[in-house]
Amino acid sequence: MTTISIIILIIVLGVLFYVFNTQRELVRLDELCKNAFSQIAVQLNSRWDAVLALAKMAAQYSKHESETIIKTIQARRMDGQVKTAAEANEQQGAFAQVLGRLIAVGEAYPELKANEQYSKTMDGINDYEEKVRQSRMVYNDTATKMNRMVRQWPSSIVASMLHFNEREYLTVDEEKKSAYPNLDDVFKTNNEQA
Repeated sequence: MTTISIIILIIVLGVLFYVFNTQRELVRLDELCKNAFSQIAVQLNSRWDAVLALAKMAAQYSKHESETIIKTIQARRMDGQVKTAAEANEQQGAFAQVLGRLIAVGEAYPELKANEQYSKTMDGINDYEEKVRQSRMVYNDTATKMNRMVRQWPSSIVASMLHFNEREYLTVDEEKKSAYPNLDDVFKTNNEQA
């Protein structure tokens, strides 16, 4: 075997080793993104369940408004079907609307707001909100790593060959964010009145 053959063999083995390792890293990041979305879906469903319980509790005070909210919850809830960033963002907006309406019902009926079960449910919603926020951050961090590998050279060549694409980021719609009260303020107010 000549020196040139050995050098070519080493280069080919190096390239194959790089492609192998890059593919493994891309698969790892892809699975982490899928897992993060799965966690978000679980948290979203738990959050919807808590809001549904709150709406049923509010039904004792405002039957018409509660029925409308319950129908909205059932229509908006995706039962773990969140698969894209756009769907997760849509769920976030829908949840903010429903929660805003429930908070308005709570404000209209002080005895509902003073109810211990109402306060516990609101605390549970706050907990789910925090879990969703953390899951969204984990997903966005993982998507950043994935997107870097998909876009940077030379890993972009391997990603392109193996059909790995950039991941969409989860965002917060600033308009929706400012349209509804900060949940921490809502929970603080509820706890002070209880």
